[in-house]
Amino acid sequence: MQYFLAMDGGGSKTTAWLMDERHRILARATAGPSNPLKVGLSKSEKHLIGAARRALRKLPSRHPLEVVCAGVAGAHHSSSHRKLLAALRRRVPARRHLLTTDAAIALAAALGERPGVIVISGTGSIAYGRSRRGQILRSGGWGYLFSDEGSGYDLGRQAVVAALRDFDGRGPHTRLTHDLPKALGIRTVDQVVAASPAPHQISALFRVVLEAARRGDRVARRLCREAGKSLAGLALSLLKRLDPLRKALPVVCAGGVFHASLSVRRSFAFHIHREAPKSPVRLLRRMPVEGALDLAWAARATWPQGRAVLRSERHGDK
Repeated sequence: MQYFLAMDGGGSKTTAWLMDERHRILARATAGPSNPLKVGLSKSEKHLIGAARRALRKLPSRHPLEVVCAGVAGAHHSSSHRKLLAALRRRVPARRHLLTTDAAIALAAALGERPGVIVISGTGSIAYGRSRRGQILRSGGWGYLFSDEGSGYDLGRQAVVAALRDFDGRGPHTRLTHDLPKALGIRTVDQVVAASPAPHQISALFRVVLEAARRGDRVARRLCREAGKSLAGLALSLLKRLDPLRKALPVVCAGGVFHASLSVRRSFAFHIHREAPKSPVRLLRRMPVEGALDLAWAARATWPQGRAVLRSERHGDK
């Protein structure tokens, strides 16, 4: 019997699934976030190994793993990739190891080896796509300081900006001015500067925005529409390069923001169809970790023993 371990490491949590060769899921486990760009390499390794070991408690004794496949946000950086791969090889023995990005396993979950684009909006955001010739491109995903448009962090930050403008009297009134302090554990929104919330706390505020939008707050609704437009921009930048003849590559959206907000999804689809009317848009129904299992299954016979692979990608400007 062969056994396969798949992991999805993101900015909010790490998920690990153990599967046998009959495609039966034997164990599921979770741990903290493992994006090395957000939590550092030490915590990233700790949470990846922790999730793996919890899942491996269901592994029959004296049965080695055939393949370990981990899709980790931030793993496209060569230094992070090298160190995380070494940790996986050392602490989670297997015949083969595959370390790639969270976007790559999400694309696999959505489309397999078929061409198309996936856009992820969770703690951060990124678009990842494959052409009909197998070319891989990405757009966005450069971290919360310089990118992550339309992500949970971006929505949270924009909500704080809007609330502070309301507080100053230089922006429209919004219920966010009263709702955000409750979520952050402060009395008034002007105290947010002294509180200096961590990135994960700001990311969590996107649910406050969604609730305010549901209650009819105009500012919150505008923020949701703008998030959808920004995320559509990521997808469209790839469609123009991957599918210049406009033969309608599919676009799949994934991540906590998309799944939680119909408003964001509608805005996203509207802007996609305005520029690429033939491209179907749908929500990812499988979990990204299932894409990692698909890649692990394919790797059992595809790659030489012991080889580690980072799926090739490049930014379209290069």
